[in-house]
Amino acid sequence: MAMIPSFFGGRRSNIFDPFSLDIFDPFEGFPFSGTVANVPSSARETSAFANARIDWKETPDSHIFKMDVPGIKKEEVKVEVEEGRVLQISGERSREQEEKNDTWHRMERSSGKFMRRFRLPENAKMEEIKAAMENGVLTVTVPKEEEKKSEVKAIDISG
Repeated sequence: MAMIPSFFGGRRSNIFDPFSLDIFDPFEGFPFSGTVANVPSSARETSAFANARIDWKETPDSHIFKMDVPGIKKEEVKVEVEEGRVLQISGERSREQEEKNDTWHRMERSSGKFMRRFRLPENAKMEEIKAAMENGVLTVTVPKEEEKKSEVKAIDISG
């Protein structure tokens, strides 16, 4: 069993997460993957950024999403809420302009578009969602409605 996490790159699948709208690709990252083998190298370079990783945690008061977006201005990122409680985070990192006199030795930073979508739970306050960007980390906070505590009512027994 210890081989499974390293075999899949330590990636936790969200295949069983009912709130995720991501498509699971079991061959993602494999050199022989049919989906990657037929794609030009320029598209493969962008794939790492296109599949931007995100953390989603739930606190007693809110749902918090954190996404690393280094080198991107907040004007280049869109946070939207669609019908049906769907949170969508998207953006694009442009490729650096190549000058004719420049000689590139390595180009590893990814570029391209990214988009992640999540179905928010019923208790999300859709009208109070906030987003902030600091030091290359986008934080989206979705407040939760307070849970209605069921009231226990004593019933008198006659007789």
